[in-house]
Amino acid sequence: MPKLSAGILMFRRRDATLQVFLVHPGGPFWKNKDAGSWSIPKGEYGEGEDPLDAAKREFCEETGFEANGEFIPLGRMKQSSGKAIIAWALEGDCSPAAIRSNTFSVEWPPKSGQQQEFPEVDRAGWFSLDDARTRIVKGQLGFLDRLAERIGSARH
Repeated sequence: MPKLSAGILMFRRRDATLQVFLVHPGGPFWKNKDAGSWSIPKGEYGEGEDPLDAAKREFCEETGFEANGEFIPLGRMKQSSGKAIIAWALEGDCSPAAIRSNTFSVEWPPKSGQQQEFPEVDRAGWFSLDDARTRIVKGQLGFLDRLAERIGSARH
């Protein structure tokens, strides 16, 4: 059974430009990566759990912000890893500087026997669709296109 993830792609309009809110994964593996490493706030959910409820929970856990409003379904995408992600768009606003993320433990440095805590998300930002296309992980690109289709963006 493939892993299931749910997420929320927050968007806003600034000076007739559509912007999306993306997060950068925390931890040592992602530390020096930028292009192709950002993501929508998302996380795994279990069989029988409501995906939208999971997406709201994960958005809050990764950013510290509540996700409320009118959710626009963006459908499901299968990642190269086999994981399936279902996402919704939500018009809103939040400050990237104010994010608060859950943490996770990992052995670091590898084979050291030492556990270190890292934030799930180490930073966030607002990006134009064109900029977001260079930053987001390849398997989530389709969510940007679906957002533009559904809300009708004249300028990206």
